[in-house]
Amino acid sequence: MRKVLITGATGFIGGHIVKENIARGNAVRALVLPGDPGEKSLKERGVEILNGDIRDYDKVREAVDGRESVFHCAAVVTDWAPKKMFWDITVRGAENMAKAATDARVRRLVDMSTCDVFGTDESIVMDETLHLKYWGEPYPDSKIDSEKIMWRYHKEKGLPVTMVYPLWVYGEGDQTFVPLLADSIIKREMIFWRKNAIVWPTYIDNLVDLLMLISVDDRAVGNGYLVHDGEHTTLEEFCDGIAAALKVPPIRTYIPYWSAMAAARVMEFLWRVGRVQKRPLLTTYTVTNLGSQFRFSIEKAERELGWKPKITYKEGFKLTMEWLRTLDVATLKQK
Repeated sequence: MRKVLITGATGFIGGHIVKENIARGNAVRALVLPGDPGEKSLKERGVEILNGDIRDYDKVREAVDGRESVFHCAAVVTDWAPKKMFWDITVRGAENMAKAATDARVRRLVDMSTCDVFGTDESIVMDETLHLKYWGEPYPDSKIDSEKIMWRYHKEKGLPVTMVYPLWVYGEGDQTFVPLLADSIIKREMIFWRKNAIVWPTYIDNLVDLLMLISVDDRAVGNGYLVHDGEHTTLEEFCDGIAAALKVPPIRTYIPYWSAMAAARVMEFLWRVGRVQKRPLLTTYTVTNLGSQFRFSIEKAERELGWKPKITYKEGFKLTMEWLRTLDVATLKQK
């Protein structure tokens, strides 16, 4: 039995990490914001709750105390929030966690990054050897800044950190990717701005399987690993699958990429001027991500750790659609 701490435990990925650790008999503690509606469910599963904010070092240090492993998932996970929030929560939270984990001498800190940190170059196959490249977008850029902090603590203080770079994570409990696409498809708001844009799905069980491995394998210390299902599809095919599962007509609306980006910039400007908190229909981050043909390799995880995705994309998508059909379509867009 290992004593673990999970931040972001009430989120999609964090919740599945909680589930797997409990299934393996580990003692789970979660740092949860006071008043988080997900706290009740965690308590019912036997999770030890410590109420606190990732921005509060003293609370983070208290949460880490006595833990052998940490899964750090707490961050601002959206493309539409005040920039200050990204740096206060994602970046300062990473600094607090790195310092607390170092002081507490944890055996492993698994930090949840994103494939976005490697930039937007379509001319290469991206892997973990690439330098981090800023986008000028708060989500990936704040992730880069937080990752740099982790590596600094690793090099200067010996923090045993391992980074993981998920791609498009989907599965039961998904709160963003599949539900937002489904909502747009149902309401006929979905449009495409590049034919055959590439999606690299990462079924949640495959991600968690790798996370559990790198949390105990000493070869993973000081390394980072990209993760996906081992194959890609197109955004059109992915959306066609959602439409078929929900028994609604597929989307066949296309607009030029430049017009989608222009519309996103106008919307973001108007939303900021009007101080609208609700996310605009289009953002520049979304247009870039859902209009790309990026390529990613997960060969490193297989070469160094012997890891391969256990669940195929076909099976993962099928299971996800079975779950999606159980949801109330009126609540799909809630985040």
